[in-house]
Amino acid sequence: MTGVSRVTILKLKQDLGNACAGYHNRTMWNLKCRHIQGDEIWQFCYAKEKNAAEEKHGTFGYGDVWTWVATDADTKLVPSFMVGNRDVATARHFIDDLASRLAFRIQLITDGHDAYLEAIENAFGCDVDYAMLIKIYGSTQEETRYSPAECIDCVVKPIAGDPDFDRIATSHIERQNLTMRMSMRRFTRLTNGFSKKIQNHAYALAIHYMHYNFCRIHKTLRVTPAMEADLTDHVWTIEEMLDKVGL
Repeated sequence: MTGVSRVTILKLKQDLGNACAGYHNRTMWNLKCRHIQGDEIWQFCYAKEKNAAEEKHGTFGYGDVWTWVATDADTKLVPSFMVGNRDVATARHFIDDLASRLAFRIQLITDGHDAYLEAIENAFGCDVDYAMLIKIYGSTQEETRYSPAECIDCVVKPIAGDPDFDRIATSHIERQNLTMRMSMRRFTRLTNGFSKKIQNHAYALAIHYMHYNFCRIHKTLRVTPAMEADLTDHVWTIEEMLDKVGL
Protein backbone atom coordinates (compact mmCIF):
# COMPACT_ATOMS: atom_id res chain seq x y z
CA MET A 1 0.00 0.00 0.00
CA THR A 2 2.86 2.39 0.78
CA GLY A 3 5.45 1.09 -1.63
CA VAL A 4 7.82 0.59 1.31
CA SER A 5 8.99 -2.75 2.67
CA ARG A 6 6.84 -4.12 5.48
CA VAL A 7 10.00 -4.92 7.44
CA THR A 8 11.14 -1.29 7.13
CA ILE A 9 7.80 -0.01 8.41
CA LEU A 10 7.82 -2.39 11.37
CA LYS A 11 11.38 -1.35 12.21
CA LEU A 12 10.33 2.31 12.08
CA LYS A 13 7.36 1.53 14.32
CA GLN A 14 9.67 -0.12 16.85
CA ASP A 15 12.12 2.80 16.85
CA LEU A 16 9.39 5.43 17.04
CA GLY A 17 7.37 3.51 19.64
CA ASN A 18 10.37 3.17 21.93
CA ALA A 19 11.28 6.83 21.44
CA CYS A 20 7.73 8.02 22.20
CA ALA A 21 7.50 5.85 25.30
CA GLY A 22 10.84 7.18 26.47
CA TYR A 23 9.80 10.79 25.95
CA HIS A 24 6.54 10.18 27.80
CA ASN A 25 8.42 8.71 30.75
CA ARG A 26 10.90 11.62 30.83
CA THR A 27 8.39 14.47 30.64
CA MET A 28 5.12 13.37 32.24
CA TRP A 29 6.05 14.30 35.82
CA ASN A 30 4.79 16.75 38.43
CA LEU A 31 1.48 17.04 36.57
CA LYS A 32 -1.10 19.43 38.00
CA CYS A 33 -4.10 17.20 37.24
CA ARG A 34 -6.97 17.26 39.74
CA HIS A 35 -9.73 15.02 38.34
CA ILE A 36 -8.61 11.67 36.91
CA GLN A 37 -10.77 8.94 35.42
CA GLY A 38 -9.38 5.45 34.78
CA ASP A 39 -10.55 2.44 32.82
CA GLU A 40 -9.32 -0.68 31.06
CA ILE A 41 -10.23 -1.52 27.47
CA TRP A 42 -10.27 -5.03 25.97
CA GLN A 43 -8.66 -6.19 22.77
CA PHE A 44 -6.99 -9.39 21.63
CA CYS A 45 -3.56 -10.04 20.19
CA TYR A 46 -2.46 -12.84 17.84
CA ALA A 47 -5.88 -14.50 18.09
CA LYS A 48 -8.98 -14.46 20.23
CA GLU A 49 -8.49 -16.25 23.52
CA LYS A 50 -10.66 -19.18 22.48
CA ASN A 51 -8.86 -19.56 19.14
CA ALA A 52 -5.27 -19.36 20.38
CA ALA A 53 -3.23 -22.53 20.05
CA GLU A 54 -3.34 -24.72 23.15
CA GLU A 55 0.37 -24.28 23.84
CA LYS A 56 -0.13 -20.48 23.84
CA HIS A 57 -2.89 -20.44 26.46
CA GLY A 58 -1.81 -18.48 29.51
CA THR A 59 1.05 -16.77 27.65
CA PHE A 60 0.73 -12.99 27.65
CA GLY A 61 0.31 -11.59 24.16
CA TYR A 62 -1.73 -14.53 22.89
CA GLY A 63 -5.42 -13.88 23.39
CA ASP A 64 -6.99 -11.24 25.64
CA VAL A 65 -5.00 -8.05 26.17
CA TRP A 66 -6.12 -5.07 28.23
CA THR A 67 -5.04 -1.44 27.85
CA TRP A 68 -5.28 0.57 31.07
CA VAL A 69 -5.70 4.31 30.55
CA ALA A 70 -6.04 7.33 32.84
CA THR A 71 -7.24 10.71 31.57
CA ASP A 72 -7.56 14.12 33.17
CA ALA A 73 -11.18 15.23 32.90
CA ASP A 74 -10.16 18.91 32.76
CA THR A 75 -7.22 19.00 30.31
CA LYS A 76 -8.01 15.68 28.54
CA LEU A 77 -4.34 14.77 29.01
CA VAL A 78 -3.45 11.07 29.22
CA PRO A 79 -0.72 10.93 31.89
CA SER A 80 -0.52 7.14 32.12
CA PHE A 81 -1.34 4.09 30.03
CA MET A 82 -0.27 0.46 30.22
CA VAL A 83 -0.76 -2.84 28.39
CA GLY A 84 -1.28 -5.96 30.46
CA ASN A 85 -3.77 -8.41 31.88
CA ARG A 86 -6.90 -7.43 33.75
CA ASP A 87 -5.50 -8.48 37.10
CA VAL A 88 -4.23 -7.10 40.40
CA ALA A 89 -0.57 -7.10 39.34
CA THR A 90 -1.19 -4.94 36.28
CA ALA A 91 -3.54 -2.68 38.25
CA ARG A 92 -0.80 -2.05 40.82
CA HIS A 93 1.80 -1.22 38.16
CA PHE A 94 -0.65 1.09 36.39
CA ILE A 95 -1.81 2.97 39.50
CA ASP A 96 1.75 3.21 40.89
CA ASP A 97 2.83 4.77 37.60
CA LEU A 98 -0.11 7.20 37.65
CA ALA A 99 0.46 8.25 41.26
CA SER A 100 4.16 8.91 40.66
CA ARG A 101 3.38 11.46 37.93
CA LEU A 102 0.99 13.71 39.90
CA ALA A 103 1.84 16.86 41.83
CA PHE A 104 -1.34 17.24 43.91
CA ARG A 105 -4.06 15.26 45.63
CA ILE A 106 -6.60 14.16 43.06
CA GLN A 107 -10.13 12.90 42.75
CA LEU A 108 -10.00 9.51 41.05
CA ILE A 109 -12.98 7.72 39.49
CA THR A 110 -12.94 4.18 38.09
CA ASP A 111 -15.41 1.45 37.29
CA GLY A 112 -16.15 -1.31 39.80
CA HIS A 113 -13.19 -3.56 38.96
CA ASP A 114 -11.98 -4.94 42.32
CA ALA A 115 -8.31 -4.85 41.30
CA TYR A 116 -8.35 -1.07 41.70
CA LEU A 117 -9.08 -1.25 45.43
CA GLU A 118 -5.77 -2.72 46.56
CA ALA A 119 -3.78 -0.87 43.89
CA ILE A 120 -5.11 2.58 44.83
CA GLU A 121 -4.74 1.99 48.56
CA ASN A 122 -1.11 0.92 48.09
CA ALA A 123 -0.25 3.85 45.79
CA PHE A 124 -2.16 6.72 47.39
CA GLY A 125 -3.01 5.61 50.91
CA CYS A 126 -5.41 8.19 52.33
CA ASP A 127 -4.14 10.95 50.03
CA VAL A 128 -6.85 10.60 47.38
CA ASP A 129 -10.57 11.22 46.93
CA TYR A 130 -11.65 7.99 45.29
CA ALA A 131 -14.99 6.59 44.19
CA MET A 132 -16.23 3.82 41.94
CA LEU A 133 -19.05 4.28 39.46
CA ILE A 134 -20.56 0.83 39.01
CA LYS A 135 -22.82 0.42 36.00
CA ILE A 136 -25.41 -2.33 36.06
CA TYR A 137 -26.34 -3.77 32.69
CA GLY A 138 -29.31 -5.77 31.57
CA SER A 139 -28.49 -9.07 29.87
CA THR A 140 -29.28 -9.25 26.17
CA GLN A 141 -28.39 -11.58 23.31
CA GLU A 142 -26.73 -8.64 21.55
CA GLU A 143 -23.76 -8.80 23.94
CA THR A 144 -22.30 -11.70 21.98
CA ARG A 145 -22.30 -9.52 18.84
CA TYR A 146 -20.19 -6.74 20.35
CA SER A 147 -23.23 -4.58 21.04
CA PRO A 148 -23.30 -3.19 24.57
CA ALA A 149 -26.08 -4.30 26.86
CA GLU A 150 -28.49 -1.66 28.10
CA CYS A 151 -27.29 0.19 31.21
CA ILE A 152 -30.19 -0.03 33.65
CA ASP A 153 -28.64 1.58 36.72
CA CYS A 154 -25.51 3.29 38.13
CA VAL A 155 -24.27 2.88 41.67
CA VAL A 156 -21.84 5.40 43.18
CA LYS A 157 -19.54 3.85 45.76
CA PRO A 158 -17.24 6.26 47.68
CA ILE A 159 -14.06 4.45 48.72
CA ALA A 160 -11.60 6.97 50.17
CA GLY A 161 -11.38 10.64 51.10
CA ASP A 162 -14.19 13.04 50.24
CA PRO A 163 -15.03 12.75 46.53
CA ASP A 164 -17.18 15.47 44.94
CA PHE A 165 -20.38 13.66 43.97
CA ASP A 166 -21.10 16.20 41.23
CA ARG A 167 -17.93 15.08 39.45
CA ILE A 168 -18.28 11.32 39.83
CA ALA A 169 -18.48 10.14 36.23
CA THR A 170 -16.62 8.01 33.73
CA SER A 171 -17.82 9.83 30.60
CA HIS A 172 -14.42 11.32 29.78
CA ILE A 173 -12.53 8.04 29.94
CA GLU A 174 -15.27 6.29 27.98
CA ARG A 175 -14.93 8.94 25.28
CA GLN A 176 -11.17 8.40 25.44
CA ASN A 177 -11.77 4.69 24.77
CA LEU A 178 -13.77 5.64 21.66
CA THR A 179 -10.94 7.89 20.48
CA MET A 180 -8.53 4.99 20.89
CA ARG A 181 -10.71 2.59 18.90
CA MET A 182 -11.28 5.12 16.11
CA SER A 183 -7.63 6.20 15.89
CA MET A 184 -5.97 2.77 15.81
CA ARG A 185 -7.23 0.10 13.46
CA ARG A 186 -5.87 -2.66 15.70
CA PHE A 187 -8.64 -1.76 18.19
CA THR A 188 -11.41 -1.85 15.58
CA ARG A 189 -13.81 -4.69 16.24
CA LEU A 190 -14.82 -7.34 13.70
CA THR A 191 -11.82 -6.75 11.42
CA ASN A 192 -8.49 -8.45 10.81
CA GLY A 193 -6.50 -5.36 11.82
CA PHE A 194 -5.72 -6.64 15.34
CA SER A 195 -2.11 -6.83 16.52
CA LYS A 196 -0.30 -10.06 15.75
CA LYS A 197 2.56 -9.33 18.17
CA ILE A 198 2.19 -7.73 21.60
CA GLN A 199 5.33 -5.64 21.04
CA ASN A 200 3.79 -3.94 18.00
CA HIS A 201 0.62 -3.37 20.01
CA ALA A 202 2.61 -1.51 22.67
CA TYR A 203 4.57 0.52 20.09
CA ALA A 204 1.34 1.67 18.44
CA LEU A 205 -0.07 2.80 21.77
CA ALA A 206 3.02 4.85 22.60
CA ILE A 207 2.92 6.57 19.21
CA HIS A 208 -0.82 7.19 19.47
CA TYR A 209 -0.66 8.83 22.88
CA MET A 210 2.35 10.96 21.94
CA HIS A 211 0.38 12.29 18.98
CA TYR A 212 -2.83 12.59 21.03
CA ASN A 213 -1.23 14.59 23.86
CA PHE A 214 0.95 16.92 21.80
CA CYS A 215 -0.24 17.06 18.17
CA ARG A 216 -4.00 16.50 18.06
CA ILE A 217 -6.21 19.51 18.75
CA HIS A 218 -9.06 18.55 21.07
CA LYS A 219 -12.35 19.70 19.55
CA THR A 220 -13.75 20.96 22.86
CA LEU A 221 -10.59 22.63 24.19
CA ARG A 222 -9.45 23.91 20.76
CA VAL A 223 -5.88 23.24 21.86
CA THR A 224 -3.94 20.04 22.48
CA PRO A 225 -4.17 18.35 25.89
CA ALA A 226 -0.48 19.12 26.48
CA MET A 227 -1.12 22.83 25.87
CA GLU A 228 -4.07 22.81 28.27
CA ALA A 229 -1.85 21.11 30.87
CA ASP A 230 0.93 23.73 30.35
CA LEU A 231 3.40 21.18 29.03
CA THR A 232 3.91 23.14 25.80
CA ASP A 233 2.74 26.44 24.32
CA HIS A 234 1.92 25.34 20.77
CA VAL A 235 0.57 22.53 18.63
CA TRP A 236 3.32 20.14 17.57
CA THR A 237 3.68 19.01 13.98
CA ILE A 238 4.62 15.43 13.17
CA GLU A 239 8.08 16.68 12.22
CA GLU A 240 8.48 18.38 15.60
CA MET A 241 7.28 15.27 17.40
CA LEU A 242 9.92 13.20 15.61
CA ASP A 243 12.56 15.79 16.44
CA LYS A 244 11.57 15.89 20.12
CA VAL A 245 11.86 12.15 20.52
CA GLY A 246 15.21 12.08 18.74
CA LEU A 247 14.30 10.60 15.35
